[in-house]
Amino acid sequence: MQNIIQAVFSPGAAQTPIDRVLRFSAIGLALTLGTALAFLTFSGHGAFNTGSGVPWGLPVSMYLFLVLAATGLTFVAALSILFGFQDFAPVAKRCTWLSVAALIGGFTALGLEIGHPFRMIWTLPSGMQYVSPMFWMGLFYTLYLVLLIGKFQRIHAGDWHSPLSHALGLASFVSVVIAHSTLGLVFGMMTMRPLWYDGLISIYFLVMAAVSGGAFAVLFTYVAHDFKQENMPKALRALATGTALPKVFATIIGIGIMMIVDRTITGLWVNLDGFQVYQELLRSPLWQLAFWLGLVVPFVVMVMPSTQRQAKWQIRASVLVILAMAIVFYYYVVGGQRVPMFKGAWEPDLVPYTPSLAEWAVTLAGVFLVFTIYAIGEKLFNLADAPGGKD
Repeated sequence: MQNIIQAVFSPGAAQTPIDRVLRFSAIGLALTLGTALAFLTFSGHGAFNTGSGVPWGLPVSMYLFLVLAATGLTFVAALSILFGFQDFAPVAKRCTWLSVAALIGGFTALGLEIGHPFRMIWTLPSGMQYVSPMFWMGLFYTLYLVLLIGKFQRIHAGDWHSPLSHALGLASFVSVVIAHSTLGLVFGMMTMRPLWYDGLISIYFLVMAAVSGGAFAVLFTYVAHDFKQENMPKALRALATGTALPKVFATIIGIGIMMIVDRTITGLWVNLDGFQVYQELLRSPLWQLAFWLGLVVPFVVMVMPSTQRQAKWQIRASVLVILAMAIVFYYYVVGGQRVPMFKGAWEPDLVPYTPSLAEWAVTLAGVFLVFTIYAIGEKLFNLADAPGGKD
C-alpha cells in the first residue's frame, strides 16, 4: 500500500510505467468523480441531457461497453483456465483482474447515472420484479463478480488447477454467460425500440464482448511491460511475437465486422418506422471513422504478416478497437432511442441528444476507475504470474 501512495503522491521519485498509469488514473478519477458528485448533489438528473425521449445516455453506453469487455476478458482467461489453450496462460491472471476492474467501472458509471443507487438496497427486497430481465441481469452480474474475485484469489495463491479453483473458474464462466444473456434480453425484448428488438442480440453482444475483451487484453499487457515485447517474460513474449495472438484477434474482429455489416444492411433494407436511424449512422462521420479506422484497419493489420507480430501495430490496433467499440455501443444505446415512440407534429423525426458535462464526468469516472484498479492490481498482485504446473 505504501508503494501505491508513493506512486500517486511522489511524482519526483523513480517511477515504473505502472506507477505513471496509477498516478494519472487516480488524479483523473478524483477530478471526474468529484465533478460528477458535485453535479449530482446540486442538480441531480437535471444535470443530464436525458429525458423522456432519450432516457439512457452516454453513461449507460459506457456501462454496456465495460461489462461486455469484462465478459470478453473472462473468455480470454478461460482459453487457458478452462479450455486448455496454454499459449494464453501468461495473460490469464491479468485478464481475470481486468474483468473485475471493468465490472466495477461499469457498475460505477451505471450507479452514478441512476443518481440514487443505494435506494435499491431497500426497494429490491420489497418490490422484486422476478419477470424483469433487469432483475436477473443485476443478480447474475453480481454473482459473476463474486465468483470472479474468488477465482482470482485462488490464482493469486498459486492454486490454478485444484478442484475448487476449477469449480470457481467454471462457475464464473457459466454465470457470465447467463448474465450476458439476460443483458441481451434487456435490450432485445423491447418491441417499442426497433433498433434493439432482436432475438439474436445476445449473440451480437457475445461477439462484441470478445472483440472488446481481446483488445483490452492486448493493450493492458503492453502497458504492464512499458509497450515493449523485450520486457515480457519468455512465455508471454512468445505469445506476442507468435501467430496465435494476431490470428485470434483478427478472427474476432472479422466476425464483429461481419455482424455490424449484416445488422446495418438489414436495417437499411427494412422499410419500417424506427429503422431510419441506420441512415443516420451512415451519415455520421464518427460512426464511419469507428468502423473503418477502428475495426477494418486493425483487421487488416492483424492479418498482414509484415505487421501482425510487431508491438507498435498490435498496440495501435488494440487502442483503435477499444475506441471503436465504445463508439459502436454509444450509437447502439442512444441510436435505439432517437426515434420517438409517440408520433405527432410536436415530435421531431429523430430526438436530439448530446451528452452533458455531467454525463461525461460520470462516464470518465468509470473509465479512470478501471485504470486505477488495474494499476493497483499490477502493484499488489503480480499479474504476470502464470501456472507452473499442476497443484
